[in-house]
Amino acid sequence: MNERELRTLIADVKDGRMSRRSFVQRMIALGLTAPLAGMMLTDAGVARAEGAISYKPPKAGGGGVLKLLFWQAPTLLNPHFATGTKDQEACRLFYEPLAGWDKDGNLVPILAEEIPSKDNDGLKEDGLSMVWKLKKNAKWHDGVPFTADDVIFNWQYSTNPDTAAVSIGSYKDIKEIEKIDDHTVRLTFKQPTPFWANAFVASYGLIIPKHLFADYIGAKSREAPANLKPVGTGPYLFVDFKPGDSVAAKRNPEYHQEGRPYFDTVELKGGGDAVSAARAVLQTGEYDYAFNIQVEDEILTKLEAGGQGKASLSVCGNIEHIQLNVTDPAVEVDGERASVKTKHPLFSDPAVREAINLLIDRASVQKFIYGRAGVATADFLNNPERFRSKNNKFEFNIEKANQVLEAAGWKKGSDGIRAKDGKQLKFVFQSSINSPRQKNQAIIKQACQKAGIDVELKSVVASVFFSSDTANPDTYSHFYCDMQMYQTTMPQADPQFFMNQFTSWEIASKANKWQGRNIVRWQNKEYDDVYHQAETELDPVKRAAMFIKLNDLVVADRYILPEINRKLAIGLKNGMVVHESGWDNDLWQIANWYRES
Repeated sequence: MNERELRTLIADVKDGRMSRRSFVQRMIALGLTAPLAGMMLTDAGVARAEGAISYKPPKAGGGGVLKLLFWQAPTLLNPHFATGTKDQEACRLFYEPLAGWDKDGNLVPILAEEIPSKDNDGLKEDGLSMVWKLKKNAKWHDGVPFTADDVIFNWQYSTNPDTAAVSIGSYKDIKEIEKIDDHTVRLTFKQPTPFWANAFVASYGLIIPKHLFADYIGAKSREAPANLKPVGTGPYLFVDFKPGDSVAAKRNPEYHQEGRPYFDTVELKGGGDAVSAARAVLQTGEYDYAFNIQVEDEILTKLEAGGQGKASLSVCGNIEHIQLNVTDPAVEVDGERASVKTKHPLFSDPAVREAINLLIDRASVQKFIYGRAGVATADFLNNPERFRSKNNKFEFNIEKANQVLEAAGWKKGSDGIRAKDGKQLKFVFQSSINSPRQKNQAIIKQACQKAGIDVELKSVVASVFFSSDTANPDTYSHFYCDMQMYQTTMPQADPQFFMNQFTSWEIASKANKWQGRNIVRWQNKEYDDVYHQAETELDPVKRAAMFIKLNDLVVADRYILPEINRKLAIGLKNGMVVHESGWDNDLWQIANWYRES
């Protein structure tokens, strides 16, 4: 399809001759994805289809208690410090962004009055600026009006390096935010910005109140009382928080969406494991919702037979992967372990990294562990499909791994462990406590043994492993071991934010309180250069090619070993009506959740 034909189709949608859904289906048939098709219409000024977020209850309240089960318990309630998804989800009860992503990749206004487009003068052709119009009836939970000043403050707060916010990547390229009036702001970017729907959108766009955080910007950011007692604009008011255990909330009677929310109170309980969480929803019906039920498909099917609920799966870009430490976790430099000033004594040899990659049986992990909930992959960036590379394939080959190591001079000793220059191939491999991950670790360990590599398995309680606690050495962001495995979520229907986690400026370190997104500490100048080009490339075809190149650079160096493109799996009790999105948090539309009788 050429550009002229495409513009004709878009015009047909704008004039009502073709439905938005028909256009999306036509684009899918041409190899695009629904999120990309939706963004094409939005950029062209086609309004989002009305009624996409359904809601049947006749009035707010009356729904009783909503019981949410998170086997990874939240540890803080400031979205700018939420390094783990479970903290982002808990924050979503109280805080909101200007807009979020629906399951088809369409932007949905939340604190914004409308989604910016060229037709409403919200977007400019040069990609250098945009305008957000804010809702006029939104208030903070303490009654203070939500205004443009709050939006500007969140930009200032997150971009202050002393704040050490994980959200800095979404805001750092904004040159200026101008207050046009109390409910309108103009964002000016440092350079042409094709992905303008980054700052103030979705999981990294949740907005905190200026009047409660202004005195805690920068170095004092961790001292704010509201870090643990949130005051937001969201559908629920804060009642209680026990870090690592539970969150309690109640209905916001002054919520800015009329007739919402339906539930009177919310109980978010953390702890346990994924299997017990799935059982509590699917088999016993004790809870209404279970977060991230990473359970073997065979067990999941048996639990669904209990008849109380079902597992719901959504396509997304989430990737279960293995990281090989670029740095040396055993050496301390200037009071910092795993410093970028060090190199890993074993993984600095490309042959060792290549051997580990050959020893990952991705196909078996998919077949026997994830089943319908995951797809084996050699790519880190898997969705939307337009950005997926066709240049990589995975291979499981123990014999070949042995050959690679032997050729590189790693010889087996009397104990069967390979060594070179007095260094043995011995690694500590960590992950969170979770049955599929422990089985996954065991599969890799067994294959490594057959290649003369000794692997010590370490399992960390999920609430600790994914904690935002800067003082805890066992968090995944500290990465004080040789190898680790976890899932990285893709929170947007565009890969720009997702792929910034391998840029050199995002390296997690003591200086930024381990809040940087580059956990593996990998650095590559070509990657940085191509990423910068992608940030400003307005041609969508050229930009997609750049992200494919970024994926290929990461995959080729073998410090990052993709394994399973996981679907977003949640447990829902029968009767629960929610609005899932593979591109946003599960709770992104909790204001519109309800229970059918």
